[in-house]
Amino acid sequence: MTAMTPCPDRPGLLPRLSSTHVSRRSLSEPLLASEARVKLLCAPAGSGKSALFAECFLQAPAECRLHWLPLAGAALDAAQLCECLAQALGLPVTDEASLSAHLARLQTPTWLFLDDYCRVPNPELDQLLDRLLNASSPALHLWLNGRRRPHCNWPRLLLDDELYEFDAKALVFGVEDVQQFLSHLPGPLAARTAREVIQRSGGWCAGVRISLLERCEWARRHAAPGRPGTLLDYLQYELFGTLTPELAQAWRVLAHLPRFNARLCEHLFGDTVGAECLPLLRDLGCFIEPWEASSDWLQIFPPLARLVRDEPWPQGRSWHRRACQWFAAEQDWPMAFEQAMQAGEFEAAVSFLQHLNFEHVLQRSNAQLLLNLHDQQDEALSLGTAQSVGLVTTALMFAGRFEQAEVCIEQLIKFMPQPLACLQRQLIGRWQVLRGWLLHLRGEGEQAREHFLQAQASLDPDAWALRVLCLIGQTQQALLNGELASAQWINRQALCLARAHGSLVFEGLLELDHAQILEQRGAPHRADHLLGAVQALLDKPGQDFCALLGRIALRRGRLALRMGLDEQAKEHFQAGLETGLRNQDKQVLYGFLGKASLAANQGDYGEAFMQLRDAERIMQQRYIPDTVYRGVLLQTSCQFWLQQGRPELAHEVLTRVLRHFHGPQAKQAPPATLELIPRLEYLLILTEVYLQRAQEPQARLKDMIVQAQRREMHGLETELYLALAEVAWLSADRGHARSLMEEGLQRVACWRAQQALHELRLRQPELLRWIESAEPVEQAAVLAEETVLSQRELEVLELIAQGHSNQQIAEQLFISLHTVKTHSRRIHSKLGVQRRTQAVAKAKFMGVMN
Repeated sequence: MTAMTPCPDRPGLLPRLSSTHVSRRSLSEPLLASEARVKLLCAPAGSGKSALFAECFLQAPAECRLHWLPLAGAALDAAQLCECLAQALGLPVTDEASLSAHLARLQTPTWLFLDDYCRVPNPELDQLLDRLLNASSPALHLWLNGRRRPHCNWPRLLLDDELYEFDAKALVFGVEDVQQFLSHLPGPLAARTAREVIQRSGGWCAGVRISLLERCEWARRHAAPGRPGTLLDYLQYELFGTLTPELAQAWRVLAHLPRFNARLCEHLFGDTVGAECLPLLRDLGCFIEPWEASSDWLQIFPPLARLVRDEPWPQGRSWHRRACQWFAAEQDWPMAFEQAMQAGEFEAAVSFLQHLNFEHVLQRSNAQLLLNLHDQQDEALSLGTAQSVGLVTTALMFAGRFEQAEVCIEQLIKFMPQPLACLQRQLIGRWQVLRGWLLHLRGEGEQAREHFLQAQASLDPDAWALRVLCLIGQTQQALLNGELASAQWINRQALCLARAHGSLVFEGLLELDHAQILEQRGAPHRADHLLGAVQALLDKPGQDFCALLGRIALRRGRLALRMGLDEQAKEHFQAGLETGLRNQDKQVLYGFLGKASLAANQGDYGEAFMQLRDAERIMQQRYIPDTVYRGVLLQTSCQFWLQQGRPELAHEVLTRVLRHFHGPQAKQAPPATLELIPRLEYLLILTEVYLQRAQEPQARLKDMIVQAQRREMHGLETELYLALAEVAWLSADRGHARSLMEEGLQRVACWRAQQALHELRLRQPELLRWIESAEPVEQAAVLAEETVLSQRELEVLELIAQGHSNQQIAEQLFISLHTVKTHSRRIHSKLGVQRRTQAVAKAKFMGVMN
């Protein structure tokens, strides 16, 4: 960099870059390449304005004369600015006329950098700047940065192509930018640390730097971190130190609100102060930005808002109460409910629930707020409405607090009888739906199904949300019974109903079940494409379905793990886990399980069992019944014990756990773990073989394979084939083991079950080494794993085999009709066939698909 630095006229004013500065060429190059004679950059404190301009300064062409004038945001008058400019330019005179004349006569290319222009509104100074710009020679290039945008005639400069206004959003750091600071760390650790830093700082330059100093994992372990509170100190000096007490208080109030606008400010701070404070705060660059790309609503920069909210705020209740009043008057009931909860006005919060519906439970932080409301107003909830009781019950079941949910459901009896028969019927229907879901989540399938059917028969057409809940319950019951075709049919009915009423929440929940159907049928790639599309649909400005998005992330993590995409799975599990923990979702269990499996894949069983212990601790801390988590936790533990060569321990646990799922009092598996019981059963068979206690293990596994094939559960079928090959190997039946492994490898490739193969490798590495060393099997494995068809062509062929038309295939895979036809032609060409039926038959003969 120094080789490119020309010798400036005043070396003492040479801008200095931090020793940790990383060049941002993607930002500096467009600035340097622009021919506009005014470069304007306005952004809040700590955004990296000066560093970017300094980088440009040090890369200026050699023929340019450079002048760097650090103004430090001072509120100068016009005469003082003229004096500073004259001194920087080396002029003996300091009056405006002489300065303007000098700037107009410039012939040599001159770059003048005004760093940190006046931070407070100053019309006199802005007018002087405007006059100097009008009078200056084209040889003068002015580089101006500051926290506020001076009031000059920018439109004229823009129309004359003389203004380049830099977008402040481009200054925000991304994960890849932060990783440059962490190049000394191993790649995975650097990536994880960078994500942590971005999450804490939002990419704000000063926040990134402070996070690296005091907050991130790497700093805590490897650096001499700054003292805690550095960010608060920075904010106090750079923000609050520049504001009047009234503006500082207004900013703190707004930081505690999720969103605000001018009318809300007038209500909070009075007509006069409220009307003036918001424009003034924005003009001062006080980290105020649009909320969710809205044209009306604003928010405080979220990382700073979170920081302020973590600090004690004794006056908070009164301000939240005022905000609640305003939102209630505007009939913005979700926000009124949230502000009432923040103000501790629980009775008001209960009254607002009559205006909310089921979908609101999974929006914003409403699930957490409803749980808090239950904890604060348990008995008083019965004084509200059946709607409020239903919403709180839903939140309790979402969190896995079944005992409290049961008590809450029974409070509905206090609203009987209703004055009209139709209202009475609706109340009973509501009770049946909620009771059915509670039984369903507890594993009592027969009773749950009966409640769903009775409720569906009695509900009026306008109670569509309750009808959808019934259909979702029936879908999951069909899945648990292995009735995939029935599950898909019910799921499609419910999806049509949800879409007819424009419910994105229900659509997301239903597509989660649809993804489970696809996963069971051996199409995790299609399930992941589906959930990716749903995630894009839900994750849009103005929407906040964080609780639902957390579940989608957890499911996508499991799909990625199944397909052997460990890095992708890690990101999904981490995102889903963080979101689920914030919303008290009981399904955070599967985030811990996923991370445990990833650790076991790397042979780190200490970390794997630590994740399982963390999961159990969270479940117990939140009073979640062990029927929700115990079975799947122990199944995962047994899987790890078998990989470690500890079958005795696994056998004892598996025998005990399976008693809960067999016999007259048998429970169903939790809805999110459809394969739990057959996995427990085949792991028990493996432990018996290891311990030489097995009776006809191959026959038992073959029966399970037949049952999985009949139900079209191809993912489970693949696992069972590999388990059968393992049993044959342990029985020293080498020929049979080889043929079974050939079939198993073909299924692994066809049904994207790489994780099942990896688990077999961890249990029996010698088996895989033997298979891979055998030439005929190696060729079969290569054929299975590297088929003549691409992954997308296989997806198209699978849908062709199911009888779908080209248009239906295009809709399911989210591709154009032309692309489907192109894939079909390539499939026919590669397989050497002419018709669709021939392609399916040839692929089955080759073992590419079943």
